Parts: sequence; structure tokens; C-alpha cells
Amino acid sequence: MRDILALTLRHDTWPNGLRYAAELAAMLEGRLTGLYVNEPAAAIAAYDSAMLVAELLALAREEVESARAKAAPFQAWAAGHAVRGSEWIVAEGRVAEVLPHAANWHDLLVLERDPDRPAGSAGVVGHAVLGAGVPCIVVPPGWAPPLRFERIALAWNGSTESIRAAHAALPLLRLAGQVTVLSGRRKESLSSLAWHPGFELGRYLQSHGIGAVERPIETEDTEAGRALLDAAGSAGADLLVMGAYGRTRFSEYVFGGATRQVLEHAPLPTLMRH
Repeated sequence: MRDILALTLRHDTWPNGLRYAAELAAMLEGRLTGLYVNEPAAAIAAYDSAMLVAELLALAREEVESARAKAAPFQAWAAGHAVRGSEWIVAEGRVAEVLPHAANWHDLLVLERDPDRPAGSAGVVGHAVLGAGVPCIVVPPGWAPPLRFERIALAWNGSTESIRAAHAALPLLRLAGQVTVLSGRRKESLSSLAWHPGFELGRYLQSHGIGAVERPIETEDTEAGRALLDAAGSAGADLLVMGAYGRTRFSEYVFGGATRQVLEHAPLPTLMRH
């Protein structure tokens, strides 16, 4: 987790999600890239005037230039948070298309859930989590520093996604004084003539010097997300780690029930991996 990418929804101030990413980069002695995306205006009907189109294009260009001018202030702000190296990039396009490209040269993506901004909605954030191709930490609205990883809750059901999430979170799990494995109903693999090697989470964590206590969770799938959040709260977790489940239907993502519940309601930062 040495190269951290953080999407910021504004550039007139540095929001809490970006501050979370800066403190994490400093803690891990990594680099931070701040990304601001100027999305194109909604499609303009054919009957709209050429003058209106020109005005909208001029406003978009002004916004981009204003954002690009924040490079030096951002780098100074990051240095003030003890970040060793930082970069500020401005892109134009759809957030859902820009993020997977920018994530290609980063280890972790930090996103902030902000219901007051379209790009910060649970749906857009979830789309980014499923499509980015890297682990993502989703920071909830109202998160307040300082950053800490004294207690981490790890959601576990034996699925590929939960294995990926556990592997991705290793650098943070090593920092925790207490790791609680929230063990749910095991995902059954599709029947196949092939044999796949087993994966023992406890042994895997121990091999990386991480001790953990297990807390079983018995609940219906429809309430799995709420149960995870309740259990993470009871454990006093500073971070929840979980696999993100979803599939594509036409051009949109359909989230699993637990993924949707956590995306919409998590009161604590959540590391998710698809």
C-alpha cells in the first residue's frame, strides 16, 4: 500500500476522505495522489442554443483550470500531513471510467461517501469499488480523525472476495492490536470435477504474525450487512474489512445485499475488495 489514490469530490477545500488518505499514506510511508474528476454536463438537447452550449463548455473549462491550479496547494497540504510524496491530477470524464484507469498504477483507492454529491452516492461509490480492480477504503460521511487501526473487524465467509479482502488488508491487519473475524455462512462453490486448494484463514493470518479471535454471525443473507455492522460496532472496530459482491447486468452493477447495506449505512471506514 505504498501508492494511494484518493478521489476528492471538491477542490475548494480538502474533505475528510482526502484527509483519511493523507494520514494513511503518512502512516504507511507511502505516496498520495489526489484525483479530481470534472464530469461532463448532461447531454444537451438538439433544440438548445449554440450560445448555451458555448457557455457550458466555457464553464467546464474554467472549472478544470481552477482545479489544476490547486496542485501546489495540495502538495503543500499533503506535506503538512507528513506525506513523503504527493501528486495532484485532474481528469475530465465519467468518474466510473476514470477511476479504473487511474487505479492501474496505485495499490489502494480511497473514496468518500457523500450523499450530498452525486459522485459520492452509495451507488457510484459501489460501482467504483467493483470496477476499480484494487482494494478500496470507503470513508463514511462525518469521519473524524485521528486515524487508527487498534481494532479491525474482518468479515469472512470463505468466498473468493473475502480471501482477496483479507490478503489486501494485511498491511493494516499487522498494525492492529486486535483482529476480530466475523465468521458468517460459508459460500458454497459451484459443483465441479476440478479440485481447488483449501484456504484456512486462521493459519494464513498466523503465518503473517497476526492473531485473531473469531466471532460467529448467524443471520439471514438479507440481514448480513446489518449484522456485520452491528458486530463491528460491538468489537469497537476502527475498520471493517470485507469482500464486495456484485455482478453486471447490462451496463450496470447489481450489488449483493451485504455489500449494498454496508455501502449505504457503514458508520466506520470499510476496506472492500471485489
